[in-house]
Amino acid sequence: MSPTVFEPFKVKVVEPLALTERPQRERWLADAGWNLFGLHADTVTFDLLTDSGTTAMSSGQWSAMMRGDESYAGSRSFFRFESVVKELTGFRHVIPTHQGRAAERILFALTVLEGDVVPSNNHFDTTRANIEHDGGKALDLVADVAHDPRAEHPFKGDIDLEKLRACLEAHRGRVPLAMMTVTNNAGGGQPVSLENLRCVSALCKEYEVPFLLDACRFAENAWFIKQREPGQKRRSVKEIAQEMFLLADGCTFSGKKDGMVNMGGFLALDDDALAERARNLLILTEGFPTYGGCAARDLEALAVGITEALDERYLEYRTASVRYLADGLEAVGVPTMRPPGGHAVYVDAQALLPHVPAREFPGQALACELYLHGGIRSCEIGSVMFGREAPDGTFTGPDLELVRLALPRRVYTQSHVDRMIELAGEVADRADSLRGLRMTHDPKVLRHFTARFEPLEVVAPTPALV
Repeated sequence: MSPTVFEPFKVKVVEPLALTERPQRERWLADAGWNLFGLHADTVTFDLLTDSGTTAMSSGQWSAMMRGDESYAGSRSFFRFESVVKELTGFRHVIPTHQGRAAERILFALTVLEGDVVPSNNHFDTTRANIEHDGGKALDLVADVAHDPRAEHPFKGDIDLEKLRACLEAHRGRVPLAMMTVTNNAGGGQPVSLENLRCVSALCKEYEVPFLLDACRFAENAWFIKQREPGQKRRSVKEIAQEMFLLADGCTFSGKKDGMVNMGGFLALDDDALAERARNLLILTEGFPTYGGCAARDLEALAVGITEALDERYLEYRTASVRYLADGLEAVGVPTMRPPGGHAVYVDAQALLPHVPAREFPGQALACELYLHGGIRSCEIGSVMFGREAPDGTFTGPDLELVRLALPRRVYTQSHVDRMIELAGEVADRADSLRGLRMTHDPKVLRHFTARFEPLEVVAPTPALV
C-alpha cells in the first residue's frame, strides 16, 4: 500500500462554512437566475467555482506583505517581485497587472488586428474574449485525444502539430502570435508535454511567429512533466519550468493560480519594442510600471507564492488531492475527465445526463443540482461558456459538456472532499430525473458570468386514450 500523501502544512486560521438547507438554496438560486456566479458566497458550503484567487496564503506570504513599499514609483517591492519572475522565466521585461486578463488585454490590444488568427491548444474564456474583442479569431488546435474524456493519455493538453503547421502556412502574415495554455484549463486541466512545447517553439521560429504561454498553472504542468514524461523524473520542477519559459518569447500570468495569491499577475516579454508599448498602455489603464494595478503588498505576496508553488511536496499533495476527488467521484458513478488534472476535476455532464441536449445546457443543469442538493458551487464549461446560437436558430456547442470542480489551494481537507463525493454520488443516483435549462438573458460577451436561466418544465406524458 502506498503511503498517504498528507498536507505539507498545518492550519493556522479557520473560517466557518455556511451550513444551509435545500429550501433556502432553492430560493437563493432562483434569485440568482440559476447562475452560480450570482450567488452570495455566504450561501455556499463548498466553493469550487474556481481556483483563481481563492487560495489560502501562507504565513510567509502574510509576513512579506508587511514589508510592502507602497511608493508610487520605484517601489522596493516591485524589484523583489521582478527578480523572482526574471529568475524563473528568463524574460527581460516584467510588467505587473492586477490579474491575468489585464495582461491579455494589453497584449492583444497591441498585437491583434481585424482578421488575425491566434492559434492555441485551447483558449480559455477571457483569452478568447480579448482576442475576439480586437477582431481576431481564437483558434483551438488541441490534439484529437483531448476530445475523449475517458482516454488515459498523459498529455491531453498538447497541440496538434500538423494542424498548427497548416494554420501557420494558411494564414501567413495574419498570425501575430501563437499561444499554449499550461495546463489546458478549457480541455479538462490537462498538461502539455515538454516535447510538444519544444516542437511548437520550433514551428513558430520557422514561421517567424512569436510564441507565448498562458502560464498561470505553470508549476502544476511542470510537475506532470516530471511525473509522466520520459527522461524528466530526475529533474527538479523548477528546472523543467525554466525550460518551459525558455522555449517561449513571453507569457501572460495570473498570479491567482500558481502564484498562490488572491490578486495580481503580469505580462513578461523579451521583445523590447513591444514591452515599451505595453508599459505605455499599462500606464494608461492599470498604473505605473512598478505597481501596475497592484498594491506593493500584492507583489510581495506573489513573489513568495511563485516560490512556494514550486515546492515539490506541495505539488505532490496538490495533485494527489485532485486525483482523490476524481477517483472518489468515479467510485460513486460520476464520470470524470481522465486522467485527473492538476487544479480541478471535470465531470462529464454529457455522459451523466445523456437525455439533456446541448442547447438545454446539461453542464449548467448539473452544476445547479450539485448546489441545490449539497451547497457545492462549481463552474460549467460547456454550451453556456462556449456554445453559440446562429441567427437562423442553429445551435453549435463545444465538443465536451463539462462541470469543473476547481479546488482552491490549501483550503479544504480530506473530510470536506469525502463529503463532496457523497453528495455528488447522491445526485448521480437520480441523474435521469434532472432536466435542462432555458437561457432567459444572453449577454454578448463572456455570457456565463451574467446569463440568467430558468428550469424547463417537465412535460407530463399524454394520458392514453381509452
